[in-house]
Amino acid sequence: MISVDEATRRVQATATPLPAETVLLTQAAGRVLREAVYADRPFPPFDRVTMDGIALRYEATAAGQTQFVLESTQFAGQPPAALRDAAAAVEIMTGAVLPPGTDAVVRYEDLRIEELPDGRRLATVLAPPPAAGHNVHRQGSDQAAGALLLPAGTLLGPAEIAVAATVGAVTLAVARRPRVAVVSTGDELVDIADEPAPHQIRRSNAYMLLAAVQQAGAEGQLFHFDDDPAALAAGLPPLLTGYDAVLLSGGVSMGKADYLPQALQAAGAEQLFHQVQQRPGKPFWFGRHPGGAVVFALPGNPVSTFINYYRYAAPWLRAVQLPAPQFAPPAPAVLAADVTFRPALTHFLLVSLRPDATGRLLATPERAHGSGDMASLLPSDGFVELPAERTEFRAGEVLPVWRFRNVTTRSDF
Repeated sequence: MISVDEATRRVQATATPLPAETVLLTQAAGRVLREAVYADRPFPPFDRVTMDGIALRYEATAAGQTQFVLESTQFAGQPPAALRDAAAAVEIMTGAVLPPGTDAVVRYEDLRIEELPDGRRLATVLAPPPAAGHNVHRQGSDQAAGALLLPAGTLLGPAEIAVAATVGAVTLAVARRPRVAVVSTGDELVDIADEPAPHQIRRSNAYMLLAAVQQAGAEGQLFHFDDDPAALAAGLPPLLTGYDAVLLSGGVSMGKADYLPQALQAAGAEQLFHQVQQRPGKPFWFGRHPGGAVVFALPGNPVSTFINYYRYAAPWLRAVQLPAPQFAPPAPAVLAADVTFRPALTHFLLVSLRPDATGRLLATPERAHGSGDMASLLPSDGFVELPAERTEFRAGEVLPVWRFRNVTTRSDF
């Protein structure tokens, strides 16, 4: 049995970048960028007006002029016309190019506009601009042409898609999605559409893992094998050569029907470890196949499956989508209550998370009735990692927390 740190090191050592592929910008949300995106021109690309009003020369107002004849009106999207008379002004709309010959904008709220008898329009400035450049977003003030906007490895969300669209990125190079086989095992499991007999349960772990890998940006496919050596011998080899990762739930402990470790090795998978000094999830089997797949064979109890996935498999799935594998450390959280855990095992303690008045992340232990208590996941947002070398943990201690839920996704948001 190995330590959690050693198990982590062995899992991380198998992560290699997946190849890149080119996709349309409309299909790139949620993908990981593989080639950097640069500004094709300055941001903004011109001196941009930020208020509806009039554009004029600041020098005129600084000299005491308050009334300006409006030469023309300019809207966003129109080519700018230069100010012909330095003592006049241009009526201007937000987003328009600042007309040549002007250098400040006075908003409508600081003006009074009237029509003269000859049909011209006259603007009276009630509050003069304090300086040149007032209400003007200067060309290149945000980003220079050629500036790095999105480095390789960026997860593409709505803001990143908007920036890519601004520079005309019709397509983007992104990491290929990991292909993951999600496998449930066990004679006691029936499909979710079936009515289970009193001695049976539905295949909830498989659907949980499928949702989790999809959330991690992977493509998942469901499989099921009964506790039958012949079925495993026939079904495992295609998965080990046809997917980037295989996630299995159940069949890895010491029971008489736990055939999976032997079946994996018989199918050519190399065992990198079996059993980790942790709770829940001690009988965790991990290995790889020369055909390409990394294998996470997780214990079958739902909380064990869930926590082992988020502690080991989820970071691996994120890492292989990056240009060079990187593993982000867990966030720190403050324990909100005393905890005692006596076995010499690393303990993954389910917690709910809330910020306190100072902004610290408070981790409150949630009650669970063992690793079979699936419902204990519902009020929880993550799990605190309690090191094996200690048995007593006090409120106020700062400990690493592995989050599987953002607080803002909860029903009380």
